[in-house]
Amino acid sequence: MTDRLLQRTMDLRLNGIVAHWSDVATAEWLPQLLDWEESERTSRSLERRLASAHIGRFKSIADFDWQWPTKCDRGSVEGLMTLDFVADATNVVMCGPNGIGKTMLVKNITHQALIRGYTARFATAGELLGELAALDSDMALRRRLRHYASPDLLVIDEIGYLSYSNRHADLLFELVSRRYENKSTIITTNKAFKEWSDVFPNAACVVSLVDRLIHHSEIISLDGESYRLKEAQELAEKKSRKSSKKPAG
Repeated sequence: MTDRLLQRTMDLRLNGIVAHWSDVATAEWLPQLLDWEESERTSRSLERRLASAHIGRFKSIADFDWQWPTKCDRGSVEGLMTLDFVADATNVVMCGPNGIGKTMLVKNITHQALIRGYTARFATAGELLGELAALDSDMALRRRLRHYASPDLLVIDEIGYLSYSNRHADLLFELVSRRYENKSTIITTNKAFKEWSDVFPNAACVVSLVDRLIHHSEIISLDGESYRLKEAQELAEKKSRKSSKKPAG
């Protein structure tokens, strides 16, 4: 028991207590102190990683309507929540039309990774590539590429919603290459890979980019109508019914 307490104290780097171990080893307050310190550090670490991840607000996966998509492998999606793919440095590509729930799902996966102690970053493709392309010095670009290459999990959301220049394509290829077989990357896209030449027109690296992404990757396809459109239509119908019930005059 004393040896275990000493190891915990050393792991927490409470050097003052370690230096006076013979005086405090049997103190009744020591286990509670270590519990408090470990709990507080775990909480603060999670707060820092959440802030750094920039996942923003999102609905819980418990609220996801699995019956709405006409195509969705629920088992594969829930399997991602175990985070085995992060431990194996495997990529995930989630394909599907706009509004089907891809972003909601990957934000839940990212949140779970943060809870489990992993580092993560979330960004839309437009934000990430726009930021990198705007940097006007090699040093600043290298520094920002390291920023996005370093986390255990990087999520790049919404590839395919905009078209990008050759420079954007080259930057994305550079980032994917830095993470290749070392870190996990999740991509969401509304375009099939054969259509990525439309997203990055005339970019010579598109084939190599796709090849790096799908090697050691899990590809999950969703299909169906937009859930956001469904919610908007239901809200409009609700307002219409309320309005029709109001007395005239």
